[in-house]
Amino acid sequence: ISSMNLGDAMKRSKVLDVDLQKQLYPHMKDMVPLPSVYFPDFIAANQGERADNVLKGSKQEQMEQIRKDIRDFKANNCLDDVIVLWTANTERFASVEEGINDTAENLLESIKRGEAEISPSTVFAVASILEGSLYINGSPQNTFVPGVLELARQHKVFVAGDDFKSGQTKMKSVLTDFL
Repeated sequence: ISSMNLGDAMKRSKVLDVDLQKQLYPHMKDMVPLPSVYFPDFIAANQGERADNVLKGSKQEQMEQIRKDIRDFKANNCLDDVIVLWTANTERFASVEEGINDTAENLLESIKRGEAEISPSTVFAVASILEGSLYINGSPQNTFVPGVLELARQHKVFVAGDDFKSGQTKMKSVLTDFL
């Protein structure tokens, strides 16, 4: 949801060792994230001032844009498959509600109606599933509401993950060992 280039975002986060940042910066400084979904009710209030790169429109329109971004990425990079990896902010838990997100059909209709209890990560998961792309959730929220799981089964698309347990310390340890 931030338009900051990935090199500067890496520096701001102070997750990686400074020497590693210096090595990675030239490769990341020209990379800027695509606009994304931002539903303020689902993430910490202190993220609001960084939210300068967000999709406009209804939840349905935002989901369709994500689907287009997946298709474009796949075509532009001549890929057979795309894997969507959610590593964004941790969201609050969404309420699992009958008629909202309890079935695939209800979930799709709820996105069309712009229901409040449809989270950004769920919108991404649904977009990924509808594009036939595996979706991996790296945050601890309940992205995989019953409707998402049913939709994934219907489309024979894998969904995985329920938190990487990847706090900054863990990320530093793991990434440093492998870079």
